[in-house]
Amino acid sequence: MGRVQSAARNIVFGYIGNLTTQILGFVLRSIFIAHLGDTLNGVNDLYTSLLSVLSMAELGVGTALNYSLYGPVARKDYEKIKSYMLLYRKAYRVIGLVIGAAGLLVSPFLPYLVKQPEGVSVRDMTLYYFIFLFNTVSSYFVAYKYSLVNAEQKNYIQTNVITVTKMITVTLQIGVILATRNFYLYLLTAAFVELVQKIFVSDYLNRRYPYLKDRNVARLSREETGEVVQKTKALMFHKIGDVARLQTDSMIISSFINVTLVGYVGNYNMILTSVSNFVNIIFNSVLSSFGNLIATESKDKQYQMFRVYRFFACWIYGFSAVGFFLLLTPLIILWPSVGPGKTLPATVVGLILTDYYFKGDRIVLSNFKTAAGVFEQDKYLALLQGAVNLVISIALVQKIGLSGVYVGTIVSGLIANVTKPFIIYKACFDRDARAYFVDSVKYLTVILGVLAVLAGVKSVVLQEITVWGFAGMFVLVVIVFNGVFLLLFGRTEEFGYLWGIVRKKLGKGQRS
Repeated sequence: MGRVQSAARNIVFGYIGNLTTQILGFVLRSIFIAHLGDTLNGVNDLYTSLLSVLSMAELGVGTALNYSLYGPVARKDYEKIKSYMLLYRKAYRVIGLVIGAAGLLVSPFLPYLVKQPEGVSVRDMTLYYFIFLFNTVSSYFVAYKYSLVNAEQKNYIQTNVITVTKMITVTLQIGVILATRNFYLYLLTAAFVELVQKIFVSDYLNRRYPYLKDRNVARLSREETGEVVQKTKALMFHKIGDVARLQTDSMIISSFINVTLVGYVGNYNMILTSVSNFVNIIFNSVLSSFGNLIATESKDKQYQMFRVYRFFACWIYGFSAVGFFLLLTPLIILWPSVGPGKTLPATVVGLILTDYYFKGDRIVLSNFKTAAGVFEQDKYLALLQGAVNLVISIALVQKIGLSGVYVGTIVSGLIANVTKPFIIYKACFDRDARAYFVDSVKYLTVILGVLAVLAGVKSVVLQEITVWGFAGMFVLVVIVFNGVFLLLFGRTEEFGYLWGIVRKKLGKGQRS
């Protein structure tokens, strides 16, 4: 199966899995808010972010080893694969223990991180947290095996496992909420199902790759181990910086404002994530294909594919950012379990979506850089970003409130938008990066122009927020934005490549 076919299969299964899990997640969150309240909703979101911070103990080991597996998998060098997987297994067992220890050390400080938890005692906050911690730590004893599946460009296997697990978990959790309204049972239900899933996955992957159970495994050479260690050290800085920049917003909001607001922000983020996950499926699904591309193709071919995926990212993220800017708050108002009393100010929503667009603009950069193993050139950049985010966010949240948190996030993110293209163009393509910024201005100008026009239309169509008005505005956004993009960029080489893939798929479908 070729790169395009593998990516297409990953995307299809990714979409099916994501659609299923997002619908179930939306239903579950609605029932959760209605029966367990906004405070526990905020606690749930806060602990999810907090455990993401603790997971920085992984420090890029998985990414470095995934990169190292692309070559042996492409060559079908099973002895070398076994050697890398042995190293991966040992590393992740240590990581799981480190995260567990770090989590225990954090637990006494929970009262300082959770501000104004109405109706939740310190004892309950701590026990809830330990259940979250168990789920996180236990995942590291199985997760390493997925690296082999992904290196083979079979990401859909992991997607399907996650989808089935999510369906079972959400169904049982909805039943628990409706029957008991007990947050402990809600969390323990998920913990039990996920534990069973981990046992099943471990057994399934052992049967799929029986050589993983071989005891006769040669150790990697000092040079090979050194390469992994060197890349891991560089990725350590990336990981710490990314955590400080991307995973601390909820903790800052909870510590300086209140934990209930974390839940309100989480409602917006759930919708944003639901849509952006559909987009990310494409880019995550082609990441392993990028690794194969880099291992087998010329730099000119790599650059051509980079431009195609960059163009597609700007189109899709621009479209979704414009749609969210116009329709996200109206959707929150129409959401029965949430409603107009739990909306965020327009300024905050605008800042969140500004970061959303530029984050999307960075995805192709980050994915291509990861697939190419370019980790060291910008290893200190992520630390700078994390520091900038924390300093600005903490300083401004005390002066201008919630908006200050996202000003810090945007400023720190833009550092990467400006610097990474220079690094990647030089390291991966031996080219000047000016073309990247010319394209950036071109795409952003079109997006802002369409947004201005549609904002004027919205003032007429959505004078009163109704389901029919929302549906009409949604249709207008789809037609106008994509029509303009197609008119302006439909004759470009990048669009031609994408359209060629679509025509090829449609032709196969008709013949079958």
